[in-house]
Amino acid sequence: MAGSLWKALAEDNRRRILLLLREHEMYPSEIAKHFDTTLAAVSTNLRILKDADLIKETREGQKKRYSINPKTTMEIKDFFDKMWGSNLEDLKGFVEKTSNKEKEKEKEKEKK
Repeated sequence: MAGSLWKALAEDNRRRILLLLREHEMYPSEIAKHFDTTLAAVSTNLRILKDADLIKETREGQKKRYSINPKTTMEIKDFFDKMWGSNLEDLKGFVEKTSNKEKEKEKEKEKK
């Protein structure tokens, strides 16, 4: 039975694992080095991500290697693009414009 994609993404460490795997395939022990937790905890998070079809598992003898499942991660991106679309670009522009105005005000205060 497949796990919930959104429940899998709800936990910080699982999102961090996805970011690590974005770069390249990794063994659980390599992933665990990036966390202050046990290998068992990392393995649990890997299982949840795999059940949600966010990552793929490749077996090499007794070892397992994990990688991102690009199909599922693109579905997430597409969802947010549909939900927010150009609004994210609008928000980015607004934040950058506001930030620039605040910097200008600070410079003016320093001059006085």
